[in-house]
Amino acid sequence: MPRANRRRRDLESRPLAGSGEVGTEVHAGRPWHVRRLTGASSSREYRCPGCHQGIVAGTPHVVVWPAQGVGGIDERRHWHTRCWAARHAARP
Repeated sequence: MPRANRRRRDLESRPLAGSGEVGTEVHAGRPWHVRRLTGASSSREYRCPGCHQGIVAGTPHVVVWPAQGVGGIDERRHWHTRCWAARHAARP
């Protein structure tokens, strides 16, 4: 019988390497956690949902995920810093 007192890993609390503090900002009427990354820990390319262009590995950018409701790591998105800053000016 397995031990019942083993601690389970919570994937949603897994930190992002090389990152700073997490802030909360609003986008599309919802609060989002926002973490600014220096890019030093980035080892792969991501696709920015703001401009649909690639974020080259090593480029400073922001990572956002829902602050409320269902989500977490699966809902995490990587944005160019300038695209996240201009998200309110974008057309729907």
